[in-house]
Amino acid sequence: MSQLVVCQNAEGIVLAVDSKSVSFDSSGNMIDVQVDSLVQLGPHAAILAGGAAESAEMCQKLRTFLAEEELTDVQDIYTAALPFLGSEYEKIMRTKCETIPVDPIHHIYFILAGYTPKDFLRPFRMYMLWTKKKLPQLDGDEIGFAYTVPRRMGLEYKLNQLAKDNVPLSQVLQAIKESMEILGQQQEEVGPPYDFASITKEGFQKAD
Repeated sequence: MSQLVVCQNAEGIVLAVDSKSVSFDSSGNMIDVQVDSLVQLGPHAAILAGGAAESAEMCQKLRTFLAEEELTDVQDIYTAALPFLGSEYEKIMRTKCETIPVDPIHHIYFILAGYTPKDFLRPFRMYMLWTKKKLPQLDGDEIGFAYTVPRRMGLEYKLNQLAKDNVPLSQVLQAIKESMEILGQQQEEVGPPYDFASITKEGFQKAD
């Protein structure tokens, strides 16, 4: 499934994701798989992938496309990413629907995060992209200071408080790490290894 977590303040953005996802074997049975769900999209942006395992593959293709187009500003990336990912998703669904009925297990979701030098007051942006409407369409919206998918309201409340207090990103990262470990112990669909990263004006950086 993949657990996605993001939080931003005046310093930047912290991102976290686990590596669990779902796919199907040759007989059409659902299986758990491990995927790389955190993908860097240039020097100041990244995307988290969740839902069906194909979402991570789509992000790798998106990275190649953005590099070819030389897009680095998160606002420009979002404008390009929504139709690109939507097109890739339609290709996947056309293939799957020949053998597998369309149902909620094929839903995918992404959180795109990054930096824009065009807005001094709001340099950091985060966007949710997901199958909001009828499959296989993708929709997107800008999101606030803290967000989780699947939604974990207690964690979001905690992170919103940290964002409001504008604590150092290192403190936000530590809080997210601890929460991901707890979720991994309590929720069967969440599990290690976990990936963490930050985005600041200096750029994208993976965290241990």
